[in-house]
Amino acid sequence: MKISFALNGRPVTRDLPPDRRVVDALREDLGLPGTKEACGTGECGACTILVDGVPRLSCLMLAAQLEGRKITTIEGIGKAEKPHPVQEAFVEAGAVQCGFCTPGMVLTAVHFLEENPGPTREEIREALSGNICRCTGYQKIVDAVELASKRLSKKGTTE
Repeated sequence: MKISFALNGRPVTRDLPPDRRVVDALREDLGLPGTKEACGTGECGACTILVDGVPRLSCLMLAAQLEGRKITTIEGIGKAEKPHPVQEAFVEAGAVQCGFCTPGMVLTAVHFLEENPGPTREEIREALSGNICRCTGYQKIVDAVELASKRLSKKGTTE
């Protein structure tokens, strides 16, 4: 099935089986390994992508659901030479350990901060509650989102 959508700001048309999981299409067919699969059942948040700006679990989506949508993966929010402010904050706060959950956490945080630019620490914890990290105690992750929030509020944007 020919499926057309925007991927990280670029138009894409691919022939994909309509029942192919989006996480597999991104990683294997489109060469974007930043989206991770851990549980495969929608429990951990590692495979989080933004679909029309909203966090979605790509392990629970089928390729046919991409038609006409705007998809953003971790590869689409920043570059090595110019990381997104949330990515910078994760590095500076030491919120990255093994890094496996980081793409999903970052994308969830980007959306959250667009919706709530001045969150409390409790609101940050609640927003990230669908993203599981096995390496940290979440403290540095919350610190990173709080740091990004402060920096973004000074800039007046999350982009």
